[in-house]
Parts: sequence; C-alpha cells; structure tokens
Amino acid sequence: MAGTSKNPVIIKDDEYHATYEEEIAAIDYELQQIENDLQKLEDRKKILTLRKEKIRDDALIKKSLSLAKKNWDTEGFSWSKDIRKAAKDIFKIDKLRPLQLPTLNAIMSGEDVILIMPTGGGKSLCYQLPAVISKGITIVVSPLVSLMEDQLHGLHRINVRAMMLNAKAGKENVKTIMTALVDKKSDLHLIYVTPEYMAKSKRFMSKLQKAFELDKLDRFAIDEVHCCSQWGHDFRPDYKFLGILKSMFPGVPILGLTATAPSKIIVDVQKMLDIQGCLVLRASFNRPNLFYEVRRKPNDKELCLSMIETLLKNKFHGKSGIIYTTTIKDAEQLMTDLRSRGLKIGCYHAMLEAEYRSKVHAKWLSGEYQAVVATIAFGLGIDKPNVRFIIHHCMSKSMENFYQESGRAGRDGQKAWCILLYRLADVFKLSTMVFQDKVGLQNLYKMLDYCLDQSTCRRSLIATHFEETWTSSDCAQMCDHCRKPQVKKEMNIALYCRHIYQIMTKAVQSDTRLTALKLLDAWYGKGAVESRVSSVPIPKFSRETGESIVGHLLTNGYLKEDFHFSAYSTITYLKRGPKSGLALDSDHKIPFYYE
Repeated sequence: MAGTSKNPVIIKDDEYHATYEEEIAAIDYELQQIENDLQKLEDRKKILTLRKEKIRDDALIKKSLSLAKKNWDTEGFSWSKDIRKAAKDIFKIDKLRPLQLPTLNAIMSGEDVILIMPTGGGKSLCYQLPAVISKGITIVVSPLVSLMEDQLHGLHRINVRAMMLNAKAGKENVKTIMTALVDKKSDLHLIYVTPEYMAKSKRFMSKLQKAFELDKLDRFAIDEVHCCSQWGHDFRPDYKFLGILKSMFPGVPILGLTATAPSKIIVDVQKMLDIQGCLVLRASFNRPNLFYEVRRKPNDKELCLSMIETLLKNKFHGKSGIIYTTTIKDAEQLMTDLRSRGLKIGCYHAMLEAEYRSKVHAKWLSGEYQAVVATIAFGLGIDKPNVRFIIHHCMSKSMENFYQESGRAGRDGQKAWCILLYRLADVFKLSTMVFQDKVGLQNLYKMLDYCLDQSTCRRSLIATHFEETWTSSDCAQMCDHCRKPQVKKEMNIALYCRHIYQIMTKAVQSDTRLTALKLLDAWYGKGAVESRVSSVPIPKFSRETGESIVGHLLTNGYLKEDFHFSAYSTITYLKRGPKSGLALDSDHKIPFYYE
C-alpha cells in the first residue's frame, strides 16, 4: 500500500508577520527587564564598593586620630616660651585660636601633620610662627601666587623676611634664595614656592638637598594640600611631585593644610605624600556667623545687574564684599556694568599685572572700592576681616570651592551674608570647564543638588558633605530655608522624564543634538517646530520648575551630558543617562521635592 503524506501547514504572510512581531516584542520586553535589573545591581555594587572603601579609610583615619590622644594642647614644651613671645611680639597675637597650639607643638616635635581648618581659621600662623623661632628654613608650597604675595606683604609689614619662587621670579630674587639655602648665616627662614617651580627646577631641588645635608631644612608646609589628591576638587598634577619629599628628605616633617577635605581625600593625600597614619587635626566646618542663601538668577542680564545693584546700594550700603564670577572676561564685564550704575567696584584676577592688582587690592582694603569682582577659579588672597558679603554671580564648581569662597566673609566673627545666584544655564557653562577632571562633573553636580534643594537647612547640606553632623540649633535661622521654612511636597516626575525622552528620540531620528536650552524649548512648545513632539503636552508648571526637573534628572543619572569639541569651544548636549531603562518602566518612580 502506498504511503500517505500529510497536508503541509500553510501560514499566511500576515499571520507569520504577527507571530514574528510578537516574538520580537517579547524578547525586547525581557531584554528591557534585564537592563533594569542590571542597573539596580550596578547601583547596589556602587553602594557596596563605597562602603568597603570607607571602612578601609576609616581604619587609617582612626590610626591618625590615635596620635591626637596625646595632649598637644599644652605649653609644656621646650619651645613654648619662644612661641608665646613670638606670637605676642612679632604677630601681635595674645591668644592662639583652637587647634593652632596643638599643630605648632606637633610640627615642632617633628610629627607629620594634616590640619583641616576653615578659611580664616589661622592656618598660615601654624608654619609662620615655627619658622621665625627656628634656625633653619621652612619651605611653603602654595598653588596660588596671589595668596603667596598677600602673605609676603603681611610678613614684610611685621619685619619677617620671606621670599617667593615662581615661574616669573626675577633673576636677582632667585639668586638670593638659592644662596640663602646653603648659607648658614642667612636670616631668610621662609621661602614660598609653587609646586610647578619645584617640579621643574632641578637647581632648586639640588639646593634643597644641600640645605638638608647642612641640617638647614626644618619643615615643609603644603598649602591647599587637597590638590595632591585626584579625588580632590582642585587636583593639580604638579602636586604629585611632592610625593618624593619623604624619601629625599627623611626626618623633615610635613605640614599639610586645607580648608576643605573629606576623609577619603585626607587618606589619599597621606598615601600620596607617604605620611600614612600621621596626626590629623580637624576643626568644625560650621561658621555660625555666615548667613547662607540661594537666589534664582534672572536670565535677563539687566534684571540680574539690577538685583546686584539693589543689594550693594541698600542691604550692603557702606559694607565691603567680594563678587565671584566664572571667567576673566565675565569679571571685567561685570565690573564695567556695575560701575556704569554708579558702584565703586574693582576687578581682581590672575592675568592682571602685579602692580595693578596690588592697587586694586589696596583700594578695596581701604574702602575706596566697595567690592571686587574675582574669578571663581582664582583664590583672592586677602587679610580683611570685615568682609560683610560674598555674592556668587555664578555657582561654584564644587562644594569645596563654594565653602572656601564664601568663607572669606566674616572673619571678624560678625554676621556676614553669602548669596549664591543660581540658574541652570550656568551649570552647562561650568561643565565644559570641568568634565575632563576625574571628579569634575561629580563635584559640580553636588553643587547643583545644593542649589536645587528646596527645604533642607543649608548648613545641614554643607555638614553632610564634609562628614559632620549639625543640628537645626547650629544654624539658628542663619540660612534662607531655616529663616523661612517651606512645606516640602513630593512629585513623581517619571512621566515627565519619559516625555523628555520622546523629544530626544525625535531629535536622534532627525540627526539633531539638543542642548539643555533647546530641550526645554521643545518641551515648552517654543523654539524650532521640528524639535517638538505633538504627543508631549506642554507642562502646566513654570519653566523654572521644568529647569529644576531637568537638573534633578541630570544629577540622578536619568540624563547625561554629551560633550563635543568645536573649533573654538566645547559644547554640551543632553542625552539619556545610565538610568534611562528604569525611567521607561511605567512602575518606576522618580521623587522630586518642590515648594
């Protein structure tokens, strides 16, 4: 009997296509779930890695703190009388500030020390005073010529001989310093030098070795020591050269000084300088006399100028202050604009001739100028206790920078105001300057979080950053949030995040890149029509709230900056961030707090 065959199953094209599409969709869904799970695991991995690093760092910090158990805060040392006499006769100081005496005693005892003390706390005395009572030489490493010049002026006023070495040092000065290093009869006890000069001058290092052999090298003081760490907010590659000091000059103590450095950076600095487990002395970061405030910066230039003019002519009439801005060009333009409004303003930045800079400085010290406009990248070396206000025309690049800059106010202990003018556009102006630094964007986004926060005590935010705990009583209504508490509300912004992604997807499909400004324009139905998405509704809340949402999504990883070089500048665009997969999950929530 002949074999029978079954009829073949015929699948129509449309049925096959439907099955194919369903299978692809199912795979896509499963892949998306895997992406979401991977992101959650990645977030957990980061948390555990940070916790592991902190446990290790804490162990090293505890070793350092054990040295602090010794009573350094006493006048029972052989040099105590000399310190007291020099403080009173030369520096005209009757009473030392907290942590100054322990630091002086430890460094005079030959211990390596790291001192963390707020701006204006008196760090410089901790190496200047030992220098004037010692027979040898103290080398002070500082990254800023302006700070060194200011200290030299101060020392010369009290007849303490000190000199400076940097790339622009005159031949006669260099010759005098090189001779003094190997002359046992020289009365030069303080030499200031930039890290760049140390790293590049073989002649200077040779003379230092000779001074060491002659037992003339007393100590190294490294100012802004956080610059040693790649995790620091102001890392400078030439500081890495300082890692050779311990091996080249064994037994010569190192004093590291900084106004701002969390434990992670202090540990990194100890390793880099080969002074692990050294004495660490840390003062509280709380400056109770400073009032912290963040104000929304108007996008309109004239409105912004009017705001500053009103502050200077009314609230700060007859008072002295500093206005920080971003670039040299901005500083000069802001000075010109404010002068045109009848304000007595000077400009102070690194590119000015030394003589002109000194004149500006003198006019400000005397009160002829009410304020100076300075770049935020340039540390204004000052010895002016009655600075009543600091205005940040643009936000700082990091919390550390902000704390240092605002800390130049109220050194006399009297009330002073620190006002930061914030707008989202400034974030993208700064990000193009810092994105190549190892932690540049990370530090900038922490500053953005500080500005975006709608209700938390400003002091609490600063304390958390610097690993301290302050209560509301420590603020005593000395910040805008504690002065006028706001009711904190929560909004789930996941839907708005997905709306923003839709706008971005359309841009990608049309081979267009979106800056933050263009993205916000498209979201709010403005700007180029081709960038808008008809299915995305225009938000009912203000554009300011929209900007805050974009900033929040950026700092939390739902958006990411994409940097591109042009012939004359760096441009930043926005694209989906590493957490975009989570945001596409309809059940995912992104909490956003607002007033």
